[in-house]
Amino acid sequence: TWVGLDNFRAIFSDEYYWYSVWVSCVYAFWTTLLAIGFALILAVFADRQLRGYKAYRIGLIWPYAIAAPAIGLAFRFIFNPTSGVMGMLNAQYPGIWDPGLTGSHAMAMIVIAGAWKQIAYNFIFFLAGLQSIPRSLIEAGAMDGAGVLRRIKDIQIPLLAPTFFFVLVINITDSFTDSFGIVDTMTGGGPARATNLMVYKIYFDGFNGNDFSGAAAQSIILMVMVIAMTFFQFRYIERRVHYS
Repeated sequence: TWVGLDNFRAIFSDEYYWYSVWVSCVYAFWTTLLAIGFALILAVFADRQLRGYKAYRIGLIWPYAIAAPAIGLAFRFIFNPTSGVMGMLNAQYPGIWDPGLTGSHAMAMIVIAGAWKQIAYNFIFFLAGLQSIPRSLIEAGAMDGAGVLRRIKDIQIPLLAPTFFFVLVINITDSFTDSFGIVDTMTGGGPARATNLMVYKIYFDGFNGNDFSGAAAQSIILMVMVIAMTFFQFRYIERRVHYS
């Protein structure tokens, strides 16, 4: 039976769907912020040719080769309130950490896992960008009396603008589309839908709720959202990027 746009009308009138959109935006924001921030810091340290710097570079790249479900299982153990590192914390302060009952704890858990996975990817590009900066510029800044932090702020970060723009687009897109494995293995969308991201809701409604038409409509909406966000970034943010 042809239903026209009824599936979309049902979705847009569903408060749980709008909540999943909000949760996805929160996850994307914090994951992108942490992944880019820590990747830049690690790249700056690895770019300094200290003893053993090649081993650090290789070690920081490896996490990106780990599959998302494996990351989810590892971090679920680390953040388990009765065992692992957080189990020790709960033993000292009972009830301070419980992602099975507290939505904010569960969200923080998947954000950290998602950011950890993406840090390695960002690190590769930031390190490549730093190595492409002529050493003569850094040495000139040092001769003028600029300290390490001043050289990073006034020379290296401005020259990394194209790299920042690229990883921003990739990270936001990845946060909305490649988070299923982490959510499925760590929280299953709970507690109380606190981590029910859009991509997980598509799976849950389609394969658990047998609402294949609704899930297909949600996937179309997610695709349009990602395209719109990418267009916005290229239309307005790229104006601030200088490639020379």
